[in-house]
Amino acid sequence: MNQETYNYDKIAKAIEFIVANAKDQPSLFDVAEEVSISQFHFQRVFTEWAGVSPKKFLQYITAGYLKEKIRESSNLVELAELAGLSSQSRVYDHFISIEAVTPQEYKSSGKGLEISYGIHATPFGDCFIAVTERGICAMAFVDESGRDEQLILLAKKWHYANIRPDQNRTENYVHRIFQPASGALEKLPLVVQGTNFQLKVWEALLNIPNGAVTTYQQIAQSIGNPGAVRAVGTAVGDNPIAYLIPCHRVIRKEGVLGEYRWGSLRKKALIGWEAARAAQ
Repeated sequence: MNQETYNYDKIAKAIEFIVANAKDQPSLFDVAEEVSISQFHFQRVFTEWAGVSPKKFLQYITAGYLKEKIRESSNLVELAELAGLSSQSRVYDHFISIEAVTPQEYKSSGKGLEISYGIHATPFGDCFIAVTERGICAMAFVDESGRDEQLILLAKKWHYANIRPDQNRTENYVHRIFQPASGALEKLPLVVQGTNFQLKVWEALLNIPNGAVTTYQQIAQSIGNPGAVRAVGTAVGDNPIAYLIPCHRVIRKEGVLGEYRWGSLRKKALIGWEAARAAQ
C-alpha cells in the first residue's frame, strides 16, 4: 500500500472515531490508540495532512459551523468572484472547464476515441482517473474492491473507445490536480456525457469555492430552476468527475453533510480538509 493511501486510511479511521465520540471529546491519546499508532506519530501525520489539529478539524465539520457557511453562500456567483481574489481559492489554482461530448460522439459511444486510465494515491485515498486527448473524462475515489467496477463503468459509457492503462500519462494529471505548482494557472478541461440540465448543475458546482458549502436548494436557484431541487440532487449524485466537479460541497440545509457517492466519511475528510486550508 502506498504511504499516502496508508496515511489517509489511518486519518479516515481517526475522523470516524472523533465524530462518533465527539460528545466525550476523546484525547489525542485515545484517537491514536484507536488507529493503532503512537500519539506522537498520529499528531504529526494528521497535522501534516489537515494543516490543523484533530480537535480544530472537528470544528469544521460540525452542523453549527456548516450552517454558518451555508448562510455565507447564498449567492454562489458572487461568492466565486470574491474567492477569485484569494490565493487560497481553487478557482485560482485551476482553470477547470466542462465540455460536453457532441451528439455524434454520444451516439457512437466513443468510437475512434483513445482513453488512458490509471489508479493513483491522493490525500483522500486512491483515485481512478481516465483521460482523452481533450481532457479528463472520468475520476472516482476507489478502494480495492471498487477498481474493476470503475473500469466496467467506463467501458459501458465509452463502449467503442480504445481503453488502455497508462499510469505515466494519468499521473501527470493527478499531480496537477493535487499538487499544483504554486501560483500556477493550469487548465484542466473535463469532457463529460450529460444532459443539458446535468451540465448546468455541474457548471454551478464549479462556482462553489474552496472551503465553502452550499445546498441543493441554492444550486437549483442559481441555475434559475428553484423548483427542481430533487432533480438537482440526482444530477449532483451523477457527477462523473470526483473532486474537480466539487459535488462534495453540497450539503443539506440543516448543516448535515449527508451522503456522498464515494463515501460519507470521505466527504467529511474533504470538507474539513478544504475548510482548514481556506482558513489559513
